[in-house]
Amino acid sequence: MTSDNLLETTYESLKRIHNLKYYTWVEQQGKTYKEIQDQWYDPNYWTDVQDQVEEIDDLITEFNGKVGIN
Repeated sequence: MTSDNLLETTYESLKRIHNLKYYTWVEQQGKTYKEIQDQWYDPNYWTDVQDQVEEIDDLITEFNGKVGIN
């Protein structure tokens, strides 16, 4: 593995990468622009998501049961 494709990011380049999510988050998944902004500006956004691990695991287990995956 080499580092020739590595990009050392600045605040501006991180923000540009973050803004690329608009199409996949808003247009494809029906999320809101506010949620994208919260991901960037709300310091608790990602830790709040981590706090939902048990609930998310339960939903995955329920879904797997419905489709016959164990």
